[in-house]
Amino acid sequence: MDTLNEALGLKIPQHVAVILDGNGRWAKQRHMPRTYGHKVGSKVVEDMLTVVDDLGVKYFTVYAFSTENWKRSTEEVSTLMTILRTYLKDCVKKSMKNNVRCRVIGRREELSADIIESIENLEQKTKNNTGLQFTIAINYGGRDEITRAVRKLATKVSNHELAPEDITEEMISKNLDTWELPDPDLLIRTSGEQRLSNYLPWQLAYTEFYFTDVHWPDFNKEELIRAFEKYNKRERRFGGVTEE
Repeated sequence: MDTLNEALGLKIPQHVAVILDGNGRWAKQRHMPRTYGHKVGSKVVEDMLTVVDDLGVKYFTVYAFSTENWKRSTEEVSTLMTILRTYLKDCVKKSMKNNVRCRVIGRREELSADIIESIENLEQKTKNNTGLQFTIAINYGGRDEITRAVRKLATKVSNHELAPEDITEEMISKNLDTWELPDPDLLIRTSGEQRLSNYLPWQLAYTEFYFTDVHWPDFNKEELIRAFEKYNKRERRFGGVTEE
């Protein structure tokens, strides 16, 4: 791993977050149903886990299904859930083999019982793995996540366990779904759209963004390295100024 990084001459971001966009458009360009694009896209996620691990990324977080995705056609949602079921089950064996720890963020109560069971099984089986930390956002919405965090703190205030003036940014962060993770260093969004789509709005405050026209099913190691090259050309100041 060190040899590969040295050969590339790149500083590798510790935490990479991705908005997996363009599966449907990719399929349409090939005169295939949108569902086919989602199936291919899930395989690319699997491939990219190996790539980011080889490159030295520590945390990899993907936006798999948003709280808004329920608005899609019944057929498409059903297919996405079927793909998700298969992926979660397959992910256990592969994650154990590759020492990957998996976690799922988002609101689970709206998911089917069997999917919730698969999520819990995946997290339980991989919780002691010490390699790449892989996070899947399922039925996730950034505003919903923040709202749930605020409700937790409001309950503590109501129970006189916490004073309003004692609430800090760190406290809010610790009540988010991502409380165990560092904020992303780099966000990648595929397929040409340049917006966050309610993805990790709190956590992305100082993250570098990389947008590419490449659809997710076509995203590969070369595209990832290109994103890392752009990342390396930027100076992260976190609100400060550059010394002249």
